[in-house]
Amino acid sequence: QILYLKPPWTLENLLKCYKKHWVAVFGYVVPRSLLSTIECLYKHLCTGKTVDSSTVGILLQESKKLLHAFSSRSDYNGVLPQAYAAVNKLYQTLTEVRGALVRSDSEQDLSEDIRVLSENAVCEKMEAMTPSLQTCEEKKLHPSFHIAQENRHQEIWSVLEGVWNTINLYSIEIFQKLNPNTVTLTTRSSFEEAFLGLQKLLAAVNDIREGISR
Repeated sequence: QILYLKPPWTLENLLKCYKKHWVAVFGYVVPRSLLSTIECLYKHLCTGKTVDSSTVGILLQESKKLLHAFSSRSDYNGVLPQAYAAVNKLYQTLTEVRGALVRSDSEQDLSEDIRVLSENAVCEKMEAMTPSLQTCEEKKLHPSFHIAQENRHQEIWSVLEGVWNTINLYSIEIFQKLNPNTVTLTTRSSFEEAFLGLQKLLAAVNDIREGISR
């Protein structure tokens, strides 16, 4: 009812509304730390800057993060799962193209590869022998690095918690259908909502699997 900019919105308008109403509205719906995602999207998509492929990958990941966060509130009549699937497909396509480019780059000298591998092996031995030195160096890192790491851990935990809650909800639904006396719930989801929820769950699990493999 009270908006910084009235619809219809452009992407720039939408991101401005997010920023304007973040503290009062959106920060209560999704983690407040996602404001950095909004600012990242605005900076690269609404300021006329040229975006390279690595930045595109970051923007797609940030978009997936934002869509996934809002999926905990609603599927928005099925629009959100479609949007997430489209962004995820773009990200996968970009990843495949990058992989093809890397594989096609065969001009690097073999001796250089061997030298790098040997240096890495030496580094790994040194790291194994000096854990205390690593700890000291980590403490010297800029505080923003530790904050970013902590936020990342919170985001990972949030995703895993969302997956668990979804599995738990539909497990209860199944047991209710089998035996109504087993569990009592105040709300029940329709089969259509369950199907859409499972689609989002599958996307989230795939995202986690990709992250772990990386």
